[in-house]
Amino acid sequence: MNKQLQNALNALPENIAMYIKPIVEDKHFGATISAPQFEQLIKQTGLTDKQLRLALLPLAASYSISPISKFCVGAIARGLSGQLYFGANIEFLNVPLGQSVHAEQSAISHAWMKGEKGLQDITINYSPCGHCRQFMNELSTAESMRVQLPEQTEKSLQQYLPESFGPKDLDIDSRLMDGKPLTHVSAEADQLMQKAIDALNISHAPYSGSYGGIAIELNTEGESFYCGAYAENAAFNPSLPALQVALIQMQMAGKDFSTISAVALVELKSGTISHQACTQSVLDALALDIELKYLAI
Repeated sequence: MNKQLQNALNALPENIAMYIKPIVEDKHFGATISAPQFEQLIKQTGLTDKQLRLALLPLAASYSISPISKFCVGAIARGLSGQLYFGANIEFLNVPLGQSVHAEQSAISHAWMKGEKGLQDITINYSPCGHCRQFMNELSTAESMRVQLPEQTEKSLQQYLPESFGPKDLDIDSRLMDGKPLTHVSAEADQLMQKAIDALNISHAPYSGSYGGIAIELNTEGESFYCGAYAENAAFNPSLPALQVALIQMQMAGKDFSTISAVALVELKSGTISHQACTQSVLDALALDIELKYLAI
């Protein structure tokens, strides 16, 4: 457990901490809380659903990596399954700020990579910026999902983004997290490349056709692979690179980026953009001295 998470756990009110600690301190804890666990916590603490989600936000925010702003943002996304997924912002030194990951993007990507097909709601400790409102408008459940802030009445995403622009304005039917995988394969792929292809096959890139996936291998014991899929957006700029999605999975698993030993990117030859250069630039900024393994299929 990282020090920030331990501090956040210790700072919780005792009537919450005594029940959440066994979950968070479990060696298999992956920054998620199952629907049955959450229901049990509601009964144990006597809090409402909303109160408990808000109380857990400091735990999510403790995962923040924010060397530039020093501003820790946490988010908790609830999937259609009822499971809760933590997320937090990530900032990278020595690359443009546009490579940053917002907490909402983190929680959503965390849920997406763990198989969710949509979200019921998202709880955030600060009001979502316009970038994140637009990112969320790409989701399969954008019309129905709710947004909860501290000391605010829950609102729909569409109340935060009136007269919104989205996929339908570009005559696009697919949505982020809609669970409609692609079927690309390659005979050239080794184990790491195959995992990147698997990630590519769940990526969302209906505007550029530049579907892409990342696989990361670690030099540590235990879970040694983390994957990320490219998440494109109708407004283009809020699109989230596959590398960042993979790094989010590491972040939420409590893994240090310095343990990365290999990274593979697979993208389509037919795409109108390439992810190769920006992926390598972020790896360079992390001072990993890793040459990106690359395959276009």
